[in-house]
Amino acid sequence: MTDEQALILCADDDEDILSLVSLRLRRAGYAVVQAQDGLQALELARSHRPAVTVLDVMMPRLTGHQVLAAMRGDAELRELKVVLLSARVQEADVERGMESGADAYLAKPFRADDLLEQVRSLLG
Repeated sequence: MTDEQALILCADDDEDILSLVSLRLRRAGYAVVQAQDGLQALELARSHRPAVTVLDVMMPRLTGHQVLAAMRGDAELRELKVVLLSARVQEADVERGMESGADAYLAKPFRADDLLEQVRSLLG
């Protein structure tokens, strides 16, 4: 599978952000599955095994941190690449995200090009 065909899971409870991220990833040649809350994101990660998961930190049902912790504790999911998205940009928030096992952390608002660069880097 080339990175252009890679499956990306996008999870965000903000429909506008979810649509924007998904559109940009599809235009870049990636396949995309969407989740609107943390529990759905975890279920889709288990059923689809995406190459990269883009998780909003603040979501209903399970937060991005909780989804990430569940993924890192699951032998079949622990190697999946994860990008956390958050409006929380204090250094402590970023450190918490990285310490919990995120591969990258992007602050909202973010440039779509920055997200694409992160995804490409993680697939590289």
